[in-house]
Amino acid sequence: MKRMKKTLSVLVLAAVGGAGVMFGSGLVKDAQFAIAQEQVHSSREQLAKADDLASVFRNVGKAVEPSVVNIQVHKTVKGVHRSLPFDDDTLKRFFPDRNGDGEPDMPEGFGDGSGGGGGDMEQIGTGSGVIMEVNGSDAFILTNNHVAGGADEMTVTLSDGRTLKDAKTVGADPKSDLAVVKIHADHLIPAKWGDSAKLQKGDWVMAFGSPFGYIGSMTHGIVSALNRDVGILRSTMGYENFIQVDAPINPGNSGGPLVDVQGNVVGINTAIASRSGGFQGIGFAIPSNQAKYVYEQLKTSGKVTRGWLGVAIASVNDPRVMKTAESFGYDKTDGVLVQEVMDNTPATGKLQEGDIITAMNGDAVKDVQELRNKIASVQPGTEVTLSVFRDKKTQDVKLKVGEQPENMSMASARNGKNGGGEEAAPAKGTLGLALADLSDETRERFGVDAKVKGALVREVDPKGAAAKEGIRPGDVITKVGGQAVNNAKEARDAIAKADASKGVRLYVVGKDASRFVFVQGDSK
Repeated sequence: MKRMKKTLSVLVLAAVGGAGVMFGSGLVKDAQFAIAQEQVHSSREQLAKADDLASVFRNVGKAVEPSVVNIQVHKTVKGVHRSLPFDDDTLKRFFPDRNGDGEPDMPEGFGDGSGGGGGDMEQIGTGSGVIMEVNGSDAFILTNNHVAGGADEMTVTLSDGRTLKDAKTVGADPKSDLAVVKIHADHLIPAKWGDSAKLQKGDWVMAFGSPFGYIGSMTHGIVSALNRDVGILRSTMGYENFIQVDAPINPGNSGGPLVDVQGNVVGINTAIASRSGGFQGIGFAIPSNQAKYVYEQLKTSGKVTRGWLGVAIASVNDPRVMKTAESFGYDKTDGVLVQEVMDNTPATGKLQEGDIITAMNGDAVKDVQELRNKIASVQPGTEVTLSVFRDKKTQDVKLKVGEQPENMSMASARNGKNGGGEEAAPAKGTLGLALADLSDETRERFGVDAKVKGALVREVDPKGAAAKEGIRPGDVITKVGGQAVNNAKEARDAIAKADASKGVRLYVVGKDASRFVFVQGDSK
């Protein structure tokens, strides 16, 4: 009997336990349902307020649109066979040749599409701009250089429909792709500058302009990336620090403002990356802080005066440069390697080839783009302090920034000189170079400077280590490791002493530039 009672007791306890589990499970499900129900209710309340976001866009449109203008441009360009306000390099970068005729294919309505041979041609194009300042009846418009630079005639259409035919370009700057246009009219409203330094990836932005000639257009999107260097200003040795956006930008948007949700101008729409000629999700705008600096100078003096050091530089974080930096004992990835110091420049006697610039006036320098932008914004004659890694330690170098020459290629040009003439065969199994002494004939042929002493690269094994690092015939090797070499024999001997499998640092003087090259070849 006692045994039966014990069994029944266990069964009862088990039954009670099971009921508790079932009861608890029901409570959990009820709680989960209540939470889900509350989330749905809360979400619907939030969706009911979605009009608030639309009202932001509407208000931004109303605040900015009166400042946005359309610019129709007429230019006469010598030797151009297409009526468009862009050079061939820019066009080919953004509008590919789809029909195989060797010309960039432009969207319908962009320019007049006329063909023909060389000679003087009239270019007709359309772009946008934004009024940034009003002085009585005078107003200043900020736009792109590729829109207004070199214009013979311009017709500016205001947001209220008025057309002005007496617009004049006050100044244009190809290196930033910006221009300032002056107009004369009453009842004009300027836009407000924003602070592009506060932009972050994911911020809402709106782009204004006249895509394909549709005046008064507005699109929206987000900031996709910052500090983009995409190479479209490389031919002018320009300054790129683009804001990348996914707000639709199309031909005709160029020069229009990119604004934030407060309606402040944070950029100037400049370019698109496209395989079709139309928007494909990637647009680029010049940051307002950079644009404002250029705008003020163009408006005041018609040109931009920039600071200049007089050096050729490379980013340490470039994989091609990193090994070279390591050979100097530098173990970080940020910084800028000085490849060459030009004669009679602010850097002469202050900086040395092989220096790695890590900061300017206490602010860290990440790469070439950052250093160039910092130096360019310094008033010529101003003293700056550069933190430099040299001889395996960091030291400060003070120098006065100079004024950047208008013709940078002329500033770095060299003159030829005499030399010797012995040729040498490449060292087998090492770097794949055939070296020779410099002669009058080879100096003239390869444009080697009179002051340059070293070993001429006569041949390069296309499969060798040197070729992979970009060494070409006509280059001159002036240093192997830290040792200066005056001729082919000295260069061969120095290379032979180095362990090619661990790599050897060469200083190479080319026709247009000098640089350090780290070459890692086969073991001997």
